[in-house]
Amino acid sequence: MEAIFATAALWLGLAVLAAVIAYHLKISIALVEICVGVVAAAVAGCFFGPDALGNNAEWLRFLASTGAVLLTFLAGAELDPRVMRTKLKEVSAVGIIGFLAPFFGCAAVAYFILHWDVRASWLAGLVLSTTSMAVIYSVMIETGLNKTAFGKGILGASCVNDLGSVLVLGLIFTPFTYKTVVFIGVAVAGLAAFPWITAQLTRIYGQRTAAVRVKWLMFVLFGLGGLAYWSGSEAVVPAYVAGILLAEFAAREEHWVRRLRTLTVGFLTPFYFLRAGTLVSVKALMAAPGILICLLTAKVVSKIFGIYPVIARFRREPSERWFYTLMMSTGLTFGTIAALFGLAHGIVTREQYSFLVAAVIASAVVPTMIATAVFLPRHLLAGVSPGEGGPSAVVDEG
Repeated sequence: MEAIFATAALWLGLAVLAAVIAYHLKISIALVEICVGVVAAAVAGCFFGPDALGNNAEWLRFLASTGAVLLTFLAGAELDPRVMRTKLKEVSAVGIIGFLAPFFGCAAVAYFILHWDVRASWLAGLVLSTTSMAVIYSVMIETGLNKTAFGKGILGASCVNDLGSVLVLGLIFTPFTYKTVVFIGVAVAGLAAFPWITAQLTRIYGQRTAAVRVKWLMFVLFGLGGLAYWSGSEAVVPAYVAGILLAEFAAREEHWVRRLRTLTVGFLTPFYFLRAGTLVSVKALMAAPGILICLLTAKVVSKIFGIYPVIARFRREPSERWFYTLMMSTGLTFGTIAALFGLAHGIVTREQYSFLVAAVIASAVVPTMIATAVFLPRHLLAGVSPGEGGPSAVVDEG
């Protein structure tokens, strides 16, 4: 038991270090945690050998998986129902094309140029098709765009984009057997009743029984997650859908969501992002940096050529078009979740996983820097105070 406590203390110490670095650099803590994990694994490997950090311990993998599930749920719950209703055409068109263009484009690059096998190529397309809720929320809140219709439209489109990624992860990489039928049937029935039961528990017990809603939520997510793993799928698939179904409830229960976010970001997700970083092979990246550049270029270029013409139909100002496009070109949280899924199921090798995660990290940094430095639509910010109007903790999430 003392070894578990010592290992947990080490990992949480790395999480504290990542939080301090993220604060001073003013970037997403998820991004920093991945980078800290990469460096920590490289240093520990040099002095103490492979797996010195214990990143393959079963208990640590469970905590990391729990963090990914809750983070995915929160990403779905952050969807603003009002935005989806009022800007449905815009967010749907941008979100769907924003998923399809890099999904097919990056898969083609991985297969025809990098000569990866079919399954690895499709996974590469899936990983690089995602957006980064962490980065987008961070930029929206820091600039004040989260209070504008323009900013809310970007957030809505990114939710649609990632929903496509979640669904395809479950459809393409899940072996279709009787287990799949059972999983889909139970998930549809359970998720259909999920919002109503949650509302009833809140009405009757919400203010009387200790954390009954959190316990109920964890019961549902763990139950569907276990069923998803049993069927060969991924636990984040039902978690994201559950979050979307509970979005209106989450909008009314801000205090409850804030407490859940604190638990998730403060304790669970550091294990996930740090572990994702420890699995990156620095040697592979140094041996073939051209692969990283190829994957990053494929993601950004396919996003731009796919969604810029679509965005141009809804936005006239060039700065708005380019800012919108570059924000949708970012990637981080679900991209790393999909990459880790591929590694765990033998779809990609550790070297391929390393290139994919590195490309995802780079996509969280490069488009963001260009968008905020060159294309920030300042004309939309008249009378808007940056950093207000949204929960501050949301910048740490995906």
